Amino acid sequence: QVQLVESGGGLVQAGGSLRLSCTASGRTFSTYTMAWFRQAPGKEREFVSAIGWSGGNTNYADSVKGRFTISRDKAKNTVYLQMNSLKPEDTAIYYCATGPIAIPTMLISQYSYWGQGTQVTVSS
Repeated sequence: QVQLVESGGGLVQAGGSLRLSCTASGRTFSTYTMAWFRQAPGKEREFVSAIGWSGGNTNYADSVKGRFTISRDKAKNTVYLQMNSLKPEDTAIYYCATGPIAIPTMLISQYSYWGQGTQVTVSS
């Protein structure tokens, strides 16, 4: 099994930055695709970004391209989401997810394991 724990959320003004972290436990973490999703109040959970097992293959939602950067440290079993130029519409609970997926897909159904989420609030 894999367990995921997110951290790094908080309150920030528009234009500011935050870095989210997700630390995984489980021996297969290094071969799994890792992803971030988010869910705003009253909305469905949506894809944000994903990174393949090697770290060289990434995928981003159009809404965050050029502002967010995903990376992973396999030695620390951790994936990061650097969020810059934050906007009020980025406000949501951010979830880390993983699964035995070969490519960094945006399909939520492909991810088997989820963290509890961390709140990100961007004030205008």
